[in-house]
Amino acid sequence: MILVTGGAGFIGANFVLDWLQGSDEAVLNVDKLTYAGNLGTLKSLRGDARHVFARADICDRAAMDTLLAEHKPRAILHFAAESHVDRSIHGPADFVQTNVVGTFTLLEAGRAYWSALSPSEKSAFRFLAVSTDEVFGSLGATDPQFSESTPYAPNSPYSASKAASDHLVRAYHHTYGLPTLTTNCSNNYGPYHFPEKLIPLVITRALAGEPLPVYGDGKNIRDWLYVGDHCSAIRRVLEKGVSGETYNIGGWNEKTNIDVVNTLCDLLDELEPKSSGSYRDQIEFVKDRPGHDQRYAIDARKLERELGWKPAETFETGLRKTVQWYLTHRSWWQDVASGAYRRLESLNNE
Repeated sequence: MILVTGGAGFIGANFVLDWLQGSDEAVLNVDKLTYAGNLGTLKSLRGDARHVFARADICDRAAMDTLLAEHKPRAILHFAAESHVDRSIHGPADFVQTNVVGTFTLLEAGRAYWSALSPSEKSAFRFLAVSTDEVFGSLGATDPQFSESTPYAPNSPYSASKAASDHLVRAYHHTYGLPTLTTNCSNNYGPYHFPEKLIPLVITRALAGEPLPVYGDGKNIRDWLYVGDHCSAIRRVLEKGVSGETYNIGGWNEKTNIDVVNTLCDLLDELEPKSSGSYRDQIEFVKDRPGHDQRYAIDARKLERELGWKPAETFETGLRKTVQWYLTHRSWWQDVASGAYRRLESLNNE
C-alpha cells in the first residue's frame, strides 16, 4: 500500500485515479477535505477495496501515527497543500499551517514509522514530497530555466510556505537519513481542476457568458504541464528516483497568460460555438495582483536524462483534452460552483 495525502484535491485525486487504473496496489487516501477537496472526483472508486479513504488533517500527529501503524504503507506521497496564490495573499495563516506545520508533522510521523521498520523495509521506503516551481521565484525574459540547483527566492506567502516545506524535507534526509524525494512541477492543468485556477476559470466563465479576467497585460509566462503527464512523472520518480534527490517536472510549454486565454477561447469557438461572436469578446483585463511573478520555466532535462521520463502531451493536445473534458463533465464543475460538492463529505463518512 501507498499513502497519499491530499488525494481528494486536483493533482492528488488525478494521481490516485491514475495509480489505481494501472496498479492493484492499494492507496490509503488521506485528505482533510478543505474547500479544494472533492469526493465527487473519486466517485468511480466507491466500493473499490483498493481505495481506503481517511478524512484526517496532516497536522494531527496522533491521526497520522494511527494511520501509519494500521496500514503500514511502503511510501508516503505528500500532495496535500494550500496552493492558490491569491488566497495566500489574503489569508497566509492557512498556508503556513498546512504547508509548513503539516509537512513537519507528517515528516515526524513518517520518521518515527520508518525508524521502526525492518532493515529491508527501511531501505525500500520513500517519502515523496510534491512541490512547485514557484519556490524559485521569478525569471526575466532571457533568464535560463529553473534547474534543480536554482536558488530558492519565493515571492508570495504560498511559495514561501512551499519553500519551507521543501527545506524541511531536505533537512530530514540529511539529518535523519529519511529516504526522501522531492519534485518541483510547473503549472498543472487538466480534468478535475478547481475552477479558481486560470484554465478552468476561463472555460467555466466563458460557457456561463461571464467576463474572462486577465491580470495586468496578460504577458506573464508560465510553463504548462498536463496533469496526466505529472502523474506519470511522479510514478517514475517513486520507482527509480535516488533517495535525497530533487527532480524538476515540466511540460516544455512556456506560454503567456493571454495566449492561453486566447487559445482556450478559440477551442471553445470550435467545440461549443456561441450564437454570435467569439469567446474572445469576453476577455477583460483587470488590475494585476501584488507581487505577480513574471515568468516560470522548468528545465526538466535531469528527469529525462536520469530516469527516462518526458511528457506525452503537447500543450495543444493536452489543452484540447481539457476543454473537451469540461464540456462533457459539466455536472462536476457546476456542483463545485454551486457548493453542492461539499455535501459529499458526509455521504462518504456516515
